[in-house]
Amino acid sequence: MTPSGAQSFDIPGRIVKWFPSADSTMTIAAQMAREGCPSGTVVGADQQTAGMGRQGRSWHSAPGAGLYISVVLRLDLGKESIPLLMLALGIATQQAVAEVSGLAPDLRWPNDVLLDGKKCAGILANMEGDAIIAGIGINVSHESFPPELAGLATSLRLAGAPGVSRVALLGALVQAIDETCRTLTNDGLAAICEMFTHASSYAQGRRVRAEQDGIEGVTCGVNSAGFLLLRQDNGLETVILTGGVRPA
Repeated sequence: MTPSGAQSFDIPGRIVKWFPSADSTMTIAAQMAREGCPSGTVVGADQQTAGMGRQGRSWHSAPGAGLYISVVLRLDLGKESIPLLMLALGIATQQAVAEVSGLAPDLRWPNDVLLDGKKCAGILANMEGDAIIAGIGINVSHESFPPELAGLATSLRLAGAPGVSRVALLGALVQAIDETCRTLTNDGLAAICEMFTHASSYAQGRRVRAEQDGIEGVTCGVNSAGFLLLRQDNGLETVILTGGVRPA
C-alpha cells in the first residue's frame, strides 16, 4: 500500500504494508502476526496517533517527519533472548542511520540511538505468540519537538543531515535488521554482546545513573544475557535489568 504522497515504500521480495495514518504500527503488526504473516513483514505509517515507546511511554510521531515501522520477526529464540534481540535491533538502527545520513550515532543501553547526546531513535520488542514484533521509530526531518522533549530528542535533520530519504533509510534498516538477526541466531549471544560493546560509548567506563533504583556507578560491559553491568562506588557490581541509564 502506497501512502498518500508520491513515495513508495515497497521492498522487493518483502511484504510492506504502509498507511498514511495509524494508531500504532505495533498493533497492526501484532494482528498480522496472529494471522500468520511471514517473518520480515513490515508495517509502517506516515503518522501514528498512538505511537508506542518502551515501558508504556508514547512515541512522538509527527506526520511525515519520521520512519515509524514495526517488523514481524520469527526467530529461533526463546523469550529469555529478548534483551539480546533489543541490543541487536539497536545496533541495526545505528548502522542504518550512519549509512544513510553520514552521521555517527551512539548507542545507549539498552537501545537508544543518540546524536549529539540526544535521542534520535528508539526500539521496543513485544512477543506475539511465536513471533516478536520489533517497533522502531527514527526522527528524520523533525524541525522541532514539544517543550517536554526538546532537551532530550533530536532528528537527523537537526543533527546535520537534512534531506535524508525515508525510503532509503527503510531499505538500509531492513537489511541491517536481517544481518544482525542472522548474527544473533548463527554466531550466538556473545557476538551481539561484543558488537554492542564496540558500538556504544555507554557500555564500558561511563559514569551513569540507572533508572532502576536510582543506582549510580561506572558501566563495565554487558553480561551474556544482554543486561548492563554497573560497578558502584563501593565496589559492588550490579546487574541493571530494567529501564535505562543516563549520564551521571
